[in-house]
Amino acid sequence: MSVSPFSHIAVLGAGAWGTALALASLAAGRKTTLWVREDDVLASIKARGENRFLPGVTLPKELIATGDLAEAAKADALLLVVPAQVLHGFADRLQPLIATGTPLVICAKGIEQGSGKLVTEVLAEAAPQAAAAILSGPSFARDVARGLPTAVTIAAKGDLAAQLQASLGSATFRPYASDDLTGVALGGAAKNVYAIACGVVEGMGLGENARAALLARSFAELARLGEALGAKRETLMGLSGLGDLVLTATSKSSRNFSFGVALGEGKAPAGALAEGVDTAPALVARAKAMNIEMPIAEAVADLLSGALPPGEAVMRLMGRPLKAEK
Repeated sequence: MSVSPFSHIAVLGAGAWGTALALASLAAGRKTTLWVREDDVLASIKARGENRFLPGVTLPKELIATGDLAEAAKADALLLVVPAQVLHGFADRLQPLIATGTPLVICAKGIEQGSGKLVTEVLAEAAPQAAAAILSGPSFARDVARGLPTAVTIAAKGDLAAQLQASLGSATFRPYASDDLTGVALGGAAKNVYAIACGVVEGMGLGENARAALLARSFAELARLGEALGAKRETLMGLSGLGDLVLTATSKSSRNFSFGVALGEGKAPAGALAEGVDTAPALVARAKAMNIEMPIAEAVADLLSGALPPGEAVMRLMGRPLKAEK
């Protein structure tokens, strides 16, 4: 069954990822509005077609940049590209500006601190009248902005996933449709925590064998929690689960992996705070509440809180009792 694409897409959030998604929307042939929070970024985009969050990428004149959230919210579908920890507040702000049934596509990865809720659960609570969706997968903003081949997952109920797929898909940006919002949300959040762990192993010079073992056991943890939450195994094995984990936990282009490398080397991590820092304690709390054992995530959370030095964190993992792999 064919579906009609949305004519007008608005991307709310003009960081590197939001700007890259706006370019993907334009490449798919959609009228595209980019809502920009920072006045200097808005002025730069309008005057020079440049965004300091995505240096070296020229933004086409067809891209509509605005600082007016109410104006941007008039689009047919809205991509929410705001950090997971502010999603609830942003959705509260957005709620009176949208009609019932407006598609809201979460493009953030994380778990809300305090509540331990997945971003899909946060949106369902904050904007229950919206049609919720989530976009996630192995994707660096700069590659998407440059038009390099990228595949992601878009999850939503009913025909919405297919409609968003038709709206954003192009020769180089390939969204795969799913109805498993929980699996996509969990995979996108947890992989950042495990990328920090793999970075620590890299920074400590423990070798590729150790990193591969840690990556495999990290996925086993993710799958355990996913099963308990009702996620589909094929989702966790797919782009937004294993695919995103492998990319994020092996590339120095990943903030989370680079953050872990710096920790493993005994350095203070530079640059923006990695998403996995906020996610780790929330992930562990959610797992404990469900009696799910996640020793790697726990070690990362303890490392980040200062309760465990990197060397002891690795020893805790490697010193666990041997048992059947599952």
